[in-house]
Amino acid sequence: MGMVIDCAAYEGGRRVADIDLEQAGSVESGKGRFIWIGLHEPDEELLRRVQQQFGLHDLAVEDAHQAHQRAKLEIYGESIFIVLRTTQLNGGRIVFGETHIFAGRGYVVTVRHGSTTAYKEVRSRCESAPRMLSMGESFVIYSLMDFIVDNYLPILHQFDGEIDALEETIFGRTSGKLEVQRIYVLRHELLLMRRAVQPLQEVCARVMRFDVPLIEHEMHPYFRDVQDHVVRAVESIDNLRELLNGALETNLLLASIEQSDVTKKLAGWGAILAVPTAVAGIYGMNFKFMPELELPFAYPAIVLGILAVCGYLYFRFKRAGWL
Repeated sequence: MGMVIDCAAYEGGRRVADIDLEQAGSVESGKGRFIWIGLHEPDEELLRRVQQQFGLHDLAVEDAHQAHQRAKLEIYGESIFIVLRTTQLNGGRIVFGETHIFAGRGYVVTVRHGSTTAYKEVRSRCESAPRMLSMGESFVIYSLMDFIVDNYLPILHQFDGEIDALEETIFGRTSGKLEVQRIYVLRHELLLMRRAVQPLQEVCARVMRFDVPLIEHEMHPYFRDVQDHVVRAVESIDNLRELLNGALETNLLLASIEQSDVTKKLAGWGAILAVPTAVAGIYGMNFKFMPELELPFAYPAIVLGILAVCGYLYFRFKRAGWL
C-alpha cells in the first residue's frame, strides 16, 4: 500500500520483524519493544484503522487527517501527539509540509503531509545505533525532531549567501527592480519560516517537562540540544530579516541621494540657462526705442556679458557640488 511506507517491530534497539499493519496492534509491547509505522498522506480510512489498532484520540486523528496545523504537542492520557512543520527549498521559495507523530507505550506512528523528505534516513540512523534505540519511543521522537530541525539550517545558509549577494549589488549601485522584488520575496519567505519554526521552542520545552508521559528522563539532554538548534534557527531568521530590512532601507536611501543629485544638477543648469533666456527675452520684445542696439559693439558686449554670468554661475555651482 503506497500510503504505508514502513511498518516494523523493534526490540532491544534492533529491528526484529517487518509486520503487516493489521497485526501491528496485537504485537506485545514492553520496555524497549515497540512498533514504528511510517505513513505518507494517508486517507481517513487508513487513519481510522491505525486509530483502532492503538487507541488514538479522535482529535489527534482529525488533526493528522486535515493537516495545516501549527507546531504543537498534545497529551492524551498516556500518549502524546506532536505536530512539526517541515521545509524544503524549491526554486528559491520555501515549500512547507507537516509531520505528525503519534506516540504511546509500544508504538510510534509518523504521518507525513506535503513537501517533506522521507524518513528512511532517520530510520537507518536509528537502526545503526542500537544502544540509543533501546531507549524506545522517546529516542525515535528525538531523532525525528532533530532531523526536521537540522533541515532548517541549510535553507537559512542558502538565504544568507543570497542576501550577501544582494547587498553587494545594492552597494555597487547595479541593483534594479528585480533585486528589490527579491528582497520582498525573501522577507515574506523568512516570515513564513519563522511562523513554522518558532513554536518548536515551546514544543521542545514542554516535551522535557515531568508531566509529559513516555519521554525518558535520560533523553532530556538530547531534546535540549534540539531546542538549542531551534533557538539558533529563529535567531538566524531574525538576523536575516534585519539584513533584508537594512538592504531595502539602504537601497531607498541611495536612490533618494541619486534623485537629490539629479535634482541639484537640473536646478544648476536651469539657473545657468535662465541667464541667456532672460536676455534673449528682453531683446526679443522688438521695442522701437532700444538705444544700445545702435552701438557698434553692443552685440559682442551682450554675448560676453552672458558668457561671463553663466561662467560665474557654473563656477559657483561646481564648487558647491551641484554640477
